[in-house]
Amino acid sequence: MAHTLFISDLHLKPTRQDLNQGFVELCASEIARTADALYILGDFVEFWIGDDTPTTGINNSLSALKQLGQSGVKLYFQHGNRDFLVGQGFAKEYGIALLGDEAVIDLYGQPTLLLHGDTLCTDDIDYQNFRAMVREPAWQQEVLSKSLYGRIQYAQEIREKTTEATKQKSAEIMDVNKDAVVDAFQRHQLQHMIHGHTHRPDQHVFTHEGKEYSRVVLSDWDKAAHYYAVFDDGRSEVVELGIEVSLGTQVKAQTVKVALAGTLVNLFLFNR
Repeated sequence: MAHTLFISDLHLKPTRQDLNQGFVELCASEIARTADALYILGDFVEFWIGDDTPTTGINNSLSALKQLGQSGVKLYFQHGNRDFLVGQGFAKEYGIALLGDEAVIDLYGQPTLLLHGDTLCTDDIDYQNFRAMVREPAWQQEVLSKSLYGRIQYAQEIREKTTEATKQKSAEIMDVNKDAVVDAFQRHQLQHMIHGHTHRPDQHVFTHEGKEYSRVVLSDWDKAAHYYAVFDDGRSEVVELGIEVSLGTQVKAQTVKVALAGTLVNLFLFNR
C-alpha cells in the first residue's frame, strides 16, 4: 500500500549513537524502503554550520539516508532552527530536495501544509527576531565566508546566548500561537498541517468559522524515536522505534575525535 513518512527533530549528533542507530534501522526497514517519500521537517542534525561541517559520528546516518534515496524513495528536507545552513551541496551529496519554509503537497488527495513549526511560535518575539536575522541571505553569506574554525566559534557564542535565554522563557511562549496556526491555514486555503519543532507530539483537531482543521505535531527523538506514516487509503499512524538509550552508548560516542574537535564536540553537548 502506498505511503509516505514524516520525521523531524532528530538532532543527530556523535554523543547519541542510539539515535543514529535508530535512524539507520528506520532507513533499512521495509516501511521506509517501500515508501513513496520521506519528509524531514527540520532539525535533522544538532547543528550545521555549512556544507563542510565535519560529520564524524553521524556518517552512518548520512550514508543510510543516501542509500534510501538511491533505492528509489524520494527525499525532501525543510530547514529547522538547528540546520538552516544546509545548502545545495548537502542536497546534491545526499540526493534530497530542499523545500521552502512552507510547502504545500498533495498527500494522497489531501492538500497538506508542511513546515518546521518555529514560524508558528510568534509569542517568542526574541526568537522570531533572531530567526529573521539568521535567515537573511546577506547574514548567511557573511557567516559562510568565515573559516570553518571561525564559524564553529561563532556558533558556540550564539548557542551559549540562546541556551541561557531559553532557560528564562515559559513553556507557553515557546509553543505555537493559535492565531498564527489559523493564519497559516487560511493563507494557504487548506485544512491539514504537519510540523515539528515544539517537541510536543500530538494530533490537534479544531473548528474555526465552521471549518474543521487538523494539525499533526511530529515527535522529537530525544527519549524515543518516532515516524509518522500516511497511507493512500486515508489511514495514518505514529510508530515508535525500539531504540535504547544506554550510558555505554553515550560514553562511547563522546570519544569521537574530529578535526577541530575540542570546539566542535562542545557544540554537540549543548541542550536543545
